[in-house]
Amino acid sequence: MKVPHIADRRTLSRRTFLRGAGVAMSLPILDSMTPVFARAKKPKTPQRMLAICNNLGLLPDRFFPVEGGTNFTLSPYLNELKDHRKNFTVLSGVSHPGVDGSHSSDVSFLTCAPHPGGGGFRNSISLDQFIAGKIGHMTRFPSLTLGVNASIGRRSLSWTDAGVLIPCENRASSIYKKLFLQGSKEEIERQISKLQLGESIMDTLAQKSKSLARRLSASDRDRLDQYTTAVREAEKRLVMARAWEHKAKPTTPIGIPSDPSNRNAFMQMTNLMYQMITLAFQTDSTRSITLLLDGNNSPAIKVAGTKITDGYHNLSHHGMNQDKLEQLNAIDRSQMKLFGELIQNLKNIDEGKSNLLDNSVLMYGSNFGDANKHTTTNMPILVAGGKLKHGQHLAFDRSNNYPLPNLFVSMIQSMGIEVDKFATSTGTMHGLNIA
Repeated sequence: MKVPHIADRRTLSRRTFLRGAGVAMSLPILDSMTPVFARAKKPKTPQRMLAICNNLGLLPDRFFPVEGGTNFTLSPYLNELKDHRKNFTVLSGVSHPGVDGSHSSDVSFLTCAPHPGGGGFRNSISLDQFIAGKIGHMTRFPSLTLGVNASIGRRSLSWTDAGVLIPCENRASSIYKKLFLQGSKEEIERQISKLQLGESIMDTLAQKSKSLARRLSASDRDRLDQYTTAVREAEKRLVMARAWEHKAKPTTPIGIPSDPSNRNAFMQMTNLMYQMITLAFQTDSTRSITLLLDGNNSPAIKVAGTKITDGYHNLSHHGMNQDKLEQLNAIDRSQMKLFGELIQNLKNIDEGKSNLLDNSVLMYGSNFGDANKHTTTNMPILVAGGKLKHGQHLAFDRSNNYPLPNLFVSMIQSMGIEVDKFATSTGTMHGLNIA
């Protein structure tokens, strides 16, 4: 690789570079860095995003409708959402280009990064973190990464722009405390001190930035600009976080939830997560949430009306065994019922001239098209709410799949964020229009 030319032909050490790479990191407090609660401008109605992945899929023949368009007959699973038919769109014949890797594919569910099971794989930024980077400064928490039985440190839907996993929070009580319980004065001061330390480190880096920039080639200056832009964004987040520490957390009439002690309470834990998500959106504590429903890490779970005799993962490899299929059917139906209840609860909360569902785009689906065969094509995907026109089945080619990342672009645009590409997208989702 050709070494970039430096004007005075002297070599820069990494330490010198990092010392000088602060470049304008000691910034004035700009209006765009001021917390939303401190601005005089009238706030717009918040737009939110929730992405849910069930990493063991759904039985395809019971999820996908037969007909496309608006007059499709509800499938057995979608029949659980019949009261909300006009509020959702179901997709078939979609997948992430190049994403294979069997069970590893869930890490690419929101990143679209190809070949997650291959050697040397490095993930990319997830949809929720991309959104958080655009609007996360408007809320106390830029994003929330949640899970049900999610394997800590191994499974997550959320990944930073450097491809680093963000761990899931599996306990509803911990989320409740984060959202609503105010720390003591001493705890708040300690947190503020930590934030101030982060800012002071950035200030320290800014000593020789101008002289360093003069010594770099044009291409190196471009790279330096990219670096400093990222650091400015980090400083902006630190300033915002410090400001939020001085603002009281919202109150709620609901008490702290009691977490189940056994991982077999999968449905109960899912329901608790949906309650926390509703509260987080209702109080505008965040506008970007992911929820991983980790069946791989779940035992024989409890489902009302059906005795489940085997672990969730083993059931997903049913081999067309009728008993296993019926148990899976009960699990899938229970999950769809809970998702329907989430939709209804969001509908029931008025927000200005609309309701919380109208201002929250939800995606429910799986990285597996068929967990029994370990296929990652023909992914079951349902998108509901938000500023999108629904009440349809968008049926794409199941032999030559349509790129699912296009849905992500449409979701982002529906939130009022200007973007025309995400990951391997080729445009917006054909047939899914903004209302």
